[in-house]
Amino acid sequence: MAPIPAFLLSAACGYLLGSVSTGIIYSRMLGRDIRTQGSKNSGATNMTRVHGFKEGFITFLGDCVKGVLAALIGLWLGGLHAAMIAGLFALIGHMWPVFFGFRGGKGVSTAIGVGLVTFPLFGGIAVAVGGAVMLLSRYVSLGSIMGMAVFGLTVSIVCGLWPAGVWAVAMAALVIVRHSGNIGRLLHGTERRMGQKEQ
Repeated sequence: MAPIPAFLLSAACGYLLGSVSTGIIYSRMLGRDIRTQGSKNSGATNMTRVHGFKEGFITFLGDCVKGVLAALIGLWLGGLHAAMIAGLFALIGHMWPVFFGFRGGKGVSTAIGVGLVTFPLFGGIAVAVGGAVMLLSRYVSLGSIMGMAVFGLTVSIVCGLWPAGVWAVAMAALVIVRHSGNIGRLLHGTERRMGQKEQ
């Protein structure tokens, strides 16, 4: 497929896939939209705190898989650059889903899926760093922020600023900005740690 049509189709497929919010769909199956509970976020962390580990893991897995699928579709349509576009739009769709009133999650799980397909080494490093920070600090948000920062930095340094570096930094920036409230709570010492359930 020619580059421009491949890029446009990749963006559209990525956005629509990203808009399928696992947490919202699953929580509605459980009886109540997760966006009305706990931190009001549709992601795996809030699902875990409100409903339990199994529900949180299913939410994480579903959101991660859609990032993987979006990137794989992009690869099939137009190679790595199309995969990057599909992945970016999957992240945007997750954050602002067309199917759910443009109120979505923070994108960490979806970004992991995209990163592991587009740049497996750097995606793996980011997951390892983020996981280590989470375990040591017991702050999921801090691990997520650090993992995305590492992803953006490593891709930029090794692969160059354009286009991979700009793309990776954009991915990281979107996720980090969506964590602005968490950053404020971290600075004030009021952020919830792992294991603390929502009331």
